[in-house]
Formats: sequence, structure tokens, C-alpha cells
Amino acid sequence: MVEQLELQKRKIILKLNGVKKYFPIKSGLLRRVQNHVKAVESVNLELYEGESLGVVGESGCGKSTLGRAILGLEPLTEGKISFRDEEIQDLKRKEKLRFVKEMQMIFQDPFASLDPRQRVGDALSEVFSIHTNMGARERKEAVLKLLGEVGLKEEHYDRYPHEFSGGQRQRIGIARAIALNPSFIICDEAVSALDVSVQAQVLKLLKTLQEKYHLSYMFISHDLGVVRYFCNRVLVMYLGNTVELAEVEELFKEPLHPYTQALLSAIPRPSVNTKVQRVRLQGDLPNPANPPTGCPFHTRCPVVKDICKTEKPQWEEYTSGHFVACHYAGTSIVSGEV
Repeated sequence: MVEQLELQKRKIILKLNGVKKYFPIKSGLLRRVQNHVKAVESVNLELYEGESLGVVGESGCGKSTLGRAILGLEPLTEGKISFRDEEIQDLKRKEKLRFVKEMQMIFQDPFASLDPRQRVGDALSEVFSIHTNMGARERKEAVLKLLGEVGLKEEHYDRYPHEFSGGQRQRIGIARAIALNPSFIICDEAVSALDVSVQAQVLKLLKTLQEKYHLSYMFISHDLGVVRYFCNRVLVMYLGNTVELAEVEELFKEPLHPYTQALLSAIPRPSVNTKVQRVRLQGDLPNPANPPTGCPFHTRCPVVKDICKTEKPQWEEYTSGHFVACHYAGTSIVSGEV
């Protein structure tokens, strides 16, 4: 809780207000819009300077779409995004260029995010060529420094992406993300494609860079163990909706939303002496093009009541810094310690 209070004293670097992202569904000869996939639904969020905010949830819950919408890779359907107290969602292309240096992204697949026909040195040098007035020699020196920052060597400058391991390719992705000295980076499943031992090395590198350059991270992941180690706070999403937000240790100790409790009950435990009842949710994730009425989780919730089927719960602060959207927040569906 002390860490949470310290975070709240820091300046807000990113603020989301009612952010929505719908994708049109077109059909017929004239390709008219018949419906929408509601990928992100009314997200309200504040992220502090120097913070690592974890975003978790099942596949298809809208985590990556939210990240892409923040960076402008997906246009918003509705809502406002403020970065350093300036609204950026309606800026034109030329106006958005000044935010490129401040906001970057590390993608899930390090190989797909690199051009296989381009040497790594040229790929990184291209960043400086577009956004700075450096000469060729200065660009090469800057790239070599970047490679050293992420644990690679000068000899890697002239190699192609296929000549690197998965962990090395992700280091290249990190180098590209920090090249312009950003203050905010979205890590979209940045370690999910890596072996466990390599994950630890990359996470350590990200923490080192955060301390050195005062970075703020939005860490999108499905691995709750990694999130608990790496993040300060955790945002839980379900079917495009935010259902719970809390400081990481508080969330793991006292999850308030039934969906969060179900997620935490699925974490593997190395100790055979710790017994936790596994919560098995019934059914599949509903169709985001036709979400349920009321609470989006009510079709799978073990403690569903009549009000859950008709009235959508409000996003409210249950305790200091602990937000939840549930009519029966705090009702336990798990026996044993989480």
C-alpha cells in the first residue's frame, strides 16, 4: 500500500476517459455496416510516471486493442486520451508526430516486427534518419550505443533478423522502442513468446531501462506470475470492459471481482502444501458483437443474481486505490489462499 500511495503522488502521464473502440461488421452486396464488434468498452484509467501497469484478461478481452488505440494505431470510436495533460485522440497526422518520441510499443512477435530483408543496424538507423538530423556516422554511433544498452554487441550491427535467437530479436525490438528516449512504452505480450529463462533476462532489462530513463510501462500479458513480479498495479479486463484495478499485491491478496478470483485460482503453484480450489468458469467468452445485457460477466459468473442480468455495474472505488465493477464485489467464490 505504501508503494501505491507513492505512485498517487506522482504526475499522471496518461489518462483515458470513456475510451471505446468498435470494429464494423459489413455484409451484403453493398458492404453496409450491420453490426459492430465492441472490442473496448468505456475504459477509464490513469497511469502515473514511472509506473508499470499490468493489463490482464482472456484472449479477446481487448487488451491489445486498447494498447493500439492509445498509440493511435486504431482510431477511437469514442472517448478521450490525454498524454501529459494534452488530448491526442483528434490530432492530425503531422501533429501526432511529436508524440512518437514520447510513446512507443514493443510487440509480441519480435520476428514479425522486423524486416527480414533489412540488417538490424539499418533498421535501427532508420529511426534516427526519420526523426533526427543526424549524419550517417552519428546514426551508426547511436545504433551501436543502443545495441550495447540492450545487451547486444557491435558485431550484431550487420546481421539479419533470422541470425538471432528469439530473446535477441526482442532485445532489438526494445532497442528500437527506446531509441528516441520515450517516456511511455506499451509492452504487448513482450515476453510471452520467449523461454522462461529468457523471459527473466528481458524483464530484468526492462526494469533496468525503466530506472535509468524513468519510463512508464503498460504491460499487457496473460501471465499473471510475470505481472505480479513486474508491475505496480494491475487492470483486469473482460469482454472489452474493465472489471477491477488495484495495486498488485492487494489484487492477489484480496481480489474483489469473481472473474479476477477465477483468473488467480488458475495460477500454477509450485508448493504441494498450498491447496487452492480451482474455479472452472462455465461456457465460453460471449460474442463481443452481441454482448450480454447488464453485467458482461453474468453469463459465466458463479454468484450471478437477477440484478446482474439487467443492470450494468458501475466502475467504483471500493477501497483506496482499489476499483471494481461488480454488484457483489468482495463475494468469495474461492476457498483457500490465493
